[in-house]
Amino acid sequence: MELSARRLALEALEQVAKGTYADVALHRILQQYALKGGDRALVTELVYGSVRQQRTLDTLIQGFCHKVPPLAVRLVLRLGLYQLRYLDRIPPHAAVHSSVELVKEMGWGHFAPLVNGVLRRYSRSPTDPLPALIADLPLVSQLGCHYSFPDDLVGAWLERLGERECIALCEWFNRPPRLDLRLNPLRTTPDQLIADFAAAGYGLQPIPHLPQGLMLPHCGQAMSELPRYTEGHWSVQDRAAQWVGHLLDPQPGEVVIDACAAPGGKTTHIAELMADHGRVIACDRAPSRLRKLEHNRDRLGLRSIEIYTLDSATAEDFLEVGDRVLLDVPCSATGTLHRHADARWQPLRTRLGELLPLQAQLLANVSRWVKPQGLLVYATCSLEAAENEVQIQQFLSSHPHWHIEPPPPDFPLKAAPEGWITVWPQQQDMDGFFMVRLRRDS
Repeated sequence: MELSARRLALEALEQVAKGTYADVALHRILQQYALKGGDRALVTELVYGSVRQQRTLDTLIQGFCHKVPPLAVRLVLRLGLYQLRYLDRIPPHAAVHSSVELVKEMGWGHFAPLVNGVLRRYSRSPTDPLPALIADLPLVSQLGCHYSFPDDLVGAWLERLGERECIALCEWFNRPPRLDLRLNPLRTTPDQLIADFAAAGYGLQPIPHLPQGLMLPHCGQAMSELPRYTEGHWSVQDRAAQWVGHLLDPQPGEVVIDACAAPGGKTTHIAELMADHGRVIACDRAPSRLRKLEHNRDRLGLRSIEIYTLDSATAEDFLEVGDRVLLDVPCSATGTLHRHADARWQPLRTRLGELLPLQAQLLANVSRWVKPQGLLVYATCSLEAAENEVQIQQFLSSHPHWHIEPPPPDFPLKAAPEGWITVWPQQQDMDGFFMVRLRRDS
């Protein structure tokens, strides 16, 4: 079982090395081979873990090799070292032997002695060899190699948070992502859903202060195979994303617009919060992504959602239509790096250069969709000030008829003095998010 899982993990990693997103490559493998249970969990762990810890693993490989081996061999070494360094449940001899057999199977048998030597040297080291390999590097690079992040991200976090909080954030992002669910109150109750999962052998746990939030500690199955999924009793949504819907606070009978709706998690949450009574307008420019929203709308039995394919950065279809508008903009997603194993390796400066103008254009245009005295919630799953606080300050400086409206005093997430909310994962144990309520003056 384990050897075949490693072979499939290597196949996915080869696709990632050619430019495929890790989640896409993994999904292909899981679908193609219909993996379940332990096989599915092991392949997922090996793929995401090897991509997530890539810099640390490559630092070790470079330290043990006189010359950098070919990419195919490095992928096998990453798999082997990941098992030895991070997976206590796999015996070292099994990790070493399976890696040697894997490199032979891939047609690189003449590198088998190298793979065997590197992995055995690591497994027999009396102490962790990594600190000695990075001791002469600057602090930013030491942390980057140790926690497997690029220097630009670590440098930004160091400057903003200090060393202690930066390390805590890196450690949090390197933990496997937790699975949070959002129950559909139109079809079930927390007690009933917990009972349904318990009957299938799963222990759902309520999330404090979130009436629809439940945590699933362990899951090795596809979502569609879990209890009551096809019946529309729940959706997957992290607790931080659920708080965005509560900050928007949509009311039954209102017109609420989700301007960047796909794939639809927040759209369906809005409809549920409104008891499916009113009008929920969901907009996005990608028809393929809207199809997932359409599927979930129908699965959850929500009738209030209308779906429109349009570009919210320029469209004038809904001028002064919305009582409330959600603008969850495309962003760098640096608050969700634990969920997207390869996102940390995409150059942040390049991404921001593309995203910042788009976010500003979206905010300026979508603000025109809000009725006088209406409410707009701007949200990102980013930790970058340029996408968050700076973007809002620039908008307010050029739109004098808008102001920040702080959340209610009893809102569980505390706002900064300016009125916006920043969720730091290492402090609040959930995805990193920024959210702020903007009120249009009459």
